[in-house]
Amino acid sequence: MLERFRAFWTKVFAPIAHLLIRLGVSADAVTLVGTLGVVVGALVFFPRGHLLAGVLFITAFVFSDLIDGYMSRTAGTTSKFGAFLDSTLDRIGDGAIFGGLALYFAGPGDSRLYLWLSLICLVMGSVTSYARSRAESLGFQAKVGIAERSDRLVSILVMTGLNAIFDLPILTYVTLWALAIASTITVGQRIWVVREQALAEGRGSA
Repeated sequence: MLERFRAFWTKVFAPIAHLLIRLGVSADAVTLVGTLGVVVGALVFFPRGHLLAGVLFITAFVFSDLIDGYMSRTAGTTSKFGAFLDSTLDRIGDGAIFGGLALYFAGPGDSRLYLWLSLICLVMGSVTSYARSRAESLGFQAKVGIAERSDRLVSILVMTGLNAIFDLPILTYVTLWALAIASTITVGQRIWVVREQALAEGRGSA
C-alpha cells in the first residue's frame, strides 16, 4: 500500500543522493549508517520510555533505504552483494524497532501482554520476509499478503509517535494487535501460495 509513495520520497531525497555520490560515499555505506541509526534510535530511546525521541531519531535514518537504492542505480553500482546487504540489514533494523518496543513494555511501559505482542511482531515480520526470499530461491513466487514491510514500519512509527505526542497508548496497542495478526496471516498466505505452486509443479512433472 505504502509503496506508491516511494517515487515521491525518492524525488525528495534525490539531491542528497547526488551529493553523496559526488562526495564518493558508497550506497553500501549509506545502508550501513542508516541501519546503525535505526538500531541506536530503537534500542537507546525506546527502552527508556523516550518514544517520540526514538521515533524522530529512527525516521531521520529510515529514509536511507530509499537513498541507497537510488544511489546504486544512478551511479551504476547495483550489485548482488548490495541487494543482499540491504535486505539483511533491513531485518536487523526492523528487529531493533520491535525489540526496542518489547524492552519498553518490559520496563516503563509495564505490560507483559504488549511485550509479547511486540515479540510476535518481531518474529512474524522476519518470517514474512524469509518466506518470500526462501520461496524465490526455490523458484516460486510469494509476494502476497496484507502486511508488507513498509506498511509495518510506517504504521508502528507513526502510531508510536502520535502516542507519545498525545499520550494515547491505545494507538500503539491497536497497531501492535493489527500488525501481529496481519503478519501472521501474511505468513499463512505465503505458505499457502507456495504450496499451491509446488503442487502444480508436481502435477506438471508427473
